[in-house]
Amino acid sequence: MTSAFIKEELADVKKRCLQEIQGSEIIACHPVSVRIRMTRTEFKKLEACLQFSEGYPNTVIVVEIKSKTIPEKLCEGLARICDEEAKKILGQQQVMHMLKFIRQFIDDNPFTPCSNELTYIKKELVMEQDTFKTKQKAGVIIYTIKMSDYYFKVKLTVPDNYPEEPVIIEETGNNFPAIFVKMFKSQSEEIARQCVTPPLKKNPKDPPFQFKPSLQLVCKFLVTDCVRKYPVEICHLCNEKAFPKKPEHVVNEPMHGRHVEWMYCGHLFHHGCLDDYMTTPPFTGGKKCPKCGKRLYHNKWNVTPKLAEDRWAHHQARQRELEEVTDFLQ
Repeated sequence: MTSAFIKEELADVKKRCLQEIQGSEIIACHPVSVRIRMTRTEFKKLEACLQFSEGYPNTVIVVEIKSKTIPEKLCEGLARICDEEAKKILGQQQVMHMLKFIRQFIDDNPFTPCSNELTYIKKELVMEQDTFKTKQKAGVIIYTIKMSDYYFKVKLTVPDNYPEEPVIIEETGNNFPAIFVKMFKSQSEEIARQCVTPPLKKNPKDPPFQFKPSLQLVCKFLVTDCVRKYPVEICHLCNEKAFPKKPEHVVNEPMHGRHVEWMYCGHLFHHGCLDDYMTTPPFTGGKKCPKCGKRLYHNKWNVTPKLAEDRWAHHQARQRELEEVTDFLQ
């Protein structure tokens, strides 16, 4: 009875599988086991192995999931879910039902290729003061990163072809100065782009370019190198906090002495401190960051060392003239 039941079910699987389960391929279909490969994208690909247990169909069919692109823990979790699903249909044909269930799981879980990255982000990056929400079917993450009274809210969308396509980054709220918001977003987008785009100038000694997952890298940059870093960073000239304690006290006037300047080396300075430093000697070799020693570049002080020195000399000469006039009038 059981043998005839299985034989009939196998014939049904051969007839219906390719038509009803998109992206399916029959690897094996016999009384020992049924093996079906399913592909949604290159990185959402798995192989389902179903074995008939003793007493089938009054016992659950045994499901094993294997994949080279989907994390092993996720495959094991999916197999356990399949076991619970099969219990709902005891006494019936289970193969097609389970195959459709597995395919639906792939379709409904855009985070499948990045489940390990999500685990890392939740464990290592998200802190108690943050909010981290996922919209499973949309493949969307809403992450509000907080540090002191500052915050940066970002919407991250995992595309269907991830990681061949980079994570999509949208800023949806913040209380940082505009120049920092622009930097956070542009640099995180560049990190994501480099994960999927080969360099224009390739080193012949480098291995062939391969796609890299971008979600974890982008989140780590925004958390570690941006939001958690800058609210507590000091001005490396006066050694006071660069940002005010309260975001509402941030100075947005570019020429104000307490306006925060971000340099390409990644360090912060108050505009007034930096202006004094950049416009007073010595100028030989260009101005260096007192923290890291790298050359300081900024479009507000975009002059050569010689021009800066000439301007200083001119300023000093004018100052002496004014002092001589003042002494004469006295």
